[in-house]
Amino acid sequence: MSDPAPDELGRMKRERDLYRALLELGGQERLEPLLEHALALVVDVTGASQGYLEVRDAASDDNAATWWMGHACSPAEVDEIRASVSRGIIAEALASGRTILTHSALLDDRFRNRESVRTRKIEAVICAPIGGDVSRGVVYLQGRAAPGVFTDEAREHAEAMARHLAPFVERLLERARSERAGDATRALRSRYRVDEIVGRGHAIAQALEQAMLAAPLDVSVLLTGPSGSGKSLLARSIHANSRRAAGPFVELNCAALPETLLESELFGAPAGSHSEARRNQAGKVAAAEGGTLFLDEVGEIPFAAQAKLLQLLQSKQYYPLGSPQPVLADIRLIAATNEDLREAVKARRFREDLFYRLQVLPIRMPELAERREDLPDLSTHLLDSACRRNGLPSLRLGSAALRAIQAGEWPGNVRELENAVQAAAIRAAGEGVDTIEPRHLFPTAARPTEAPGEFSFRDATRWFQRELVERTLRDHDWNIAEAARRLGLARSHVYNLIRAFEIGRE
Repeated sequence: MSDPAPDELGRMKRERDLYRALLELGGQERLEPLLEHALALVVDVTGASQGYLEVRDAASDDNAATWWMGHACSPAEVDEIRASVSRGIIAEALASGRTILTHSALLDDRFRNRESVRTRKIEAVICAPIGGDVSRGVVYLQGRAAPGVFTDEAREHAEAMARHLAPFVERLLERARSERAGDATRALRSRYRVDEIVGRGHAIAQALEQAMLAAPLDVSVLLTGPSGSGKSLLARSIHANSRRAAGPFVELNCAALPETLLESELFGAPAGSHSEARRNQAGKVAAAEGGTLFLDEVGEIPFAAQAKLLQLLQSKQYYPLGSPQPVLADIRLIAATNEDLREAVKARRFREDLFYRLQVLPIRMPELAERREDLPDLSTHLLDSACRRNGLPSLRLGSAALRAIQAGEWPGNVRELENAVQAAAIRAAGEGVDTIEPRHLFPTAARPTEAPGEFSFRDATRWFQRELVERTLRDHDWNIAEAARRLGLARSHVYNLIRAFEIGRE
């Protein structure tokens, strides 16, 4: 008997990986990372171009989708799929409790007159309901990555995934209900497009609420907060929910350019106006016409250029560098800074009149230390993004790694956490493991018996934290409540530190 062809071997391996992932669901504390992996595998095995998975809560008032995810779908495409659920193929599968397989929904008498099918030009589809007598959700596969139709074997794979998911539906629903109950951003997310902002704690909810109040007003906004806290994402969310959402969003980091070039980069310059202007340069203000101009690190704008920015805000016109002709501008300005501009005004580094023009609506982005309840969701989101960006296999954060993240200090805020998670993903993938552990996040962390010496700032900080917690516990005979009071921390945080630093009672 001849050996299987390479293509056949690849298919067999993908099928094996799919069923292994489904079998592993029962032993996982967090189902989401493995479900994302399983959805990617079933898309691959069946030859689909897109996959969508949703779970519905029969106990809710409207039986609406409570939990969902997509694979190879943009956020807009996921929104389109969800919007058509009540009247499309998914609705039919949920109502009948039977798998739907069609080679072309556009030609299928059952579906060709459905608005969602015509609008989205849906061709090949497999839609397998999850659950027994009552459908609790669907596994939905759409389109073919290569010419052809879905086979009966592809249908069997989709149905197998749906069967394996049925016992875990309640776990997903319970988590979703719990998250909804503790989600301070829930009402905002139901009304506005803020998917880029991850987190559901009160600190981020307050920033989002202020941002959404500002979004439709078309006035200048000043975003404050430490470096790396996510001010750029908040600016994009304001733009996305404004009347200028269809226009461009143009970003300029004022600290990234030398003083001599910033003015021409911002306002443009005709050819020959300075040594670098070899051709006409439009500038960021012109590029943002009809949309939003976001100036990050606005406190770094040279004092001379601040007068031109003030003129733009006051008169809605500006002068390109070296040009005597004013240019009208229809833009909205959002500025951001991590410094205290009031102090810069006192030091005469920043114009007072410009400061008041910019901060018509000031919004403060909280630092990560104020968002500890957001760390699990944020870390998981950053890990998924890092894996996609670097072409890595699907990875998950182990419980010890999550505790270490929650116990750690992140002076660089989201940007520092993002870098640490990305580096951890690369290390874990290099080892061939699918779970990130603390050693991947902090590979050079000092051991308990080591002094910080030449270690990095973060490692020295962790060493000091461990020493302080261990000594405080020892001084109070491991009375957690007393140690927490002495440290000024919640007891749950002390428990997290004990686990993260692997502190044992002697």
